[in-house]
Amino acid sequence: MFYIIAFVFGSIWGSFANVCIYRLPANKNVATGRSCCPNCNKLIKWYDNIPIISFLFLKGVCRNCSKKINTQYLLVELISGFSFAICYYFFGISITTLLFFILTICFVIIFFIDLKHFIIPNELTITLMVIGILKSIDPDLNNEIFPNFINSVLGGVIGYMLIWLIILFYKKVRNKEGMGLGDAKLLSAIGFWFGWVSLPFILFFSSFIALVSVLPDLIKNKKNLTSQIPFGPFIILGTLSYLLVKNYFI
Repeated sequence: MFYIIAFVFGSIWGSFANVCIYRLPANKNVATGRSCCPNCNKLIKWYDNIPIISFLFLKGVCRNCSKKINTQYLLVELISGFSFAICYYFFGISITTLLFFILTICFVIIFFIDLKHFIIPNELTITLMVIGILKSIDPDLNNEIFPNFINSVLGGVIGYMLIWLIILFYKKVRNKEGMGLGDAKLLSAIGFWFGWVSLPFILFFSSFIALVSVLPDLIKNKKNLTSQIPFGPFIILGTLSYLLVKNYFI
């Protein structure tokens, strides 16, 4: 029963994540104003805005203009719902679960915004930084997952410096910008959350996934080594991979 509640709760927050994904890049307020169809701009009725259910009932099209609704909306709600249920499965009703709920929603928003717009909003990375450093002060949190205060601070500083040095090196060599400071802030936030020991694995694995993902396009000459790719989603995937293998290999 509690797994269903966690899933529903997660899908509701996933619906809010969709609002953030749509509005933050456009500098729109995420807290006020009703949702509207991006095609016809007509307001969406409350019964057409129920997470997951409304998308399936409407068969993925707008009730007003019959234009196709981006499947991202359904995907984000499903990912959020399942993620919340998984968090509850591992940590039950606890502060750790609440923290992972927050991290999940921020990760989902960052993932899809950076994937589409090549930006990582400061509102999200700074929020994660603050929460990451504050939670490290509490000695009662799960120390197998979260670091102590010193390791957390080192993680935040080293995480930022790693990406900053890569940016600086690339600019010296190529005489143009490579990665953005949004990536530095994201890795810094992750360092605050999981400590400096997590960073080598996350940076290596995220780079590896990024290379594998663009390799087919490089072979087909659709992209080259200077083509722009969003690195934030790969940092997030690297972080999730770190959490999955942490208890087994690290």
